[in-house]
This record gives sequence, structure tokens and C-alpha cells, in this order.
Amino acid sequence: MPTEIRSIQTGGAPAAIGPYSQAIVVDNLVFTSGQIPVEPTSGKLVEARIETQARQVFKNLEAVLGAAGTTLQRAVKVTVYLTDLEDFQALNRVYAEVFGTARPARSTVQVARLPLDSLVEVDVVALR
Repeated sequence: MPTEIRSIQTGGAPAAIGPYSQAIVVDNLVFTSGQIPVEPTSGKLVEARIETQARQVFKNLEAVLGAAGTTLQRAVKVTVYLTDLEDFQALNRVYAEVFGTARPARSTVQVARLPLDSLVEVDVVALR
């Protein structure tokens, strides 16, 4: 039985658009909900270019993970959802900038559609 289960909410990332938490902490693990490329203060989707959207997604994830006491550099599993696998290489360039030498396990899948018609959504499991 886990000793700690805690919900994470931060204004540094977009508010949840449904009945869920931005992340859940379970002991030394943080499970984020999927983040889309919404700018937190305006609540609007950023420019419709995969690179711009991917950078905003990772910025949002960093805010959520920071509120949970960790960073993207402590990610152990990343799941990327793309509406078009033609964006895979561009996503990989941004991903490499963000993670540097950290190489968490990753899955990338193409989906039919994402909230607000974004091009990318990402969720993370990280160590605290």
C-alpha cells in the first residue's frame, strides 16, 4: 500500500479541462496527465507548428513536475501522442533539446485527434 498519494495542481500549467489532476504523486513516483500545447495564462493553444507546440507541452510538463518536486530530467517513461507521424522527426529534435543526455523510455503513437485539435500531447512518469 502506498504511503503517499497526492494530487498536483499548479497555475504554471493549463488547468485540467475535466475531472482529473494535472499529476498524481504516489510515494517517489509522479504520473502526469497528458499535456497539450496550451499557454497557461491565456488558456489558448499556441501556434500550429509542431516545434512550437512540442516546446509548450514540455514547458507545461516541467511546471507540473516542478510542483510535484521533480523535473523532466528524472523522467523514466514518456508517452507522445501525435496526430501525424510525419511530425516524428521534428518532435524528436525538440525532444532531444529538452532531455539532452537523459533518455527515458518512450512510446510514440499516432492518434486520430487530440483536445483543441492540438498536434501533440505528452504524459510522463518521473521519479521524485
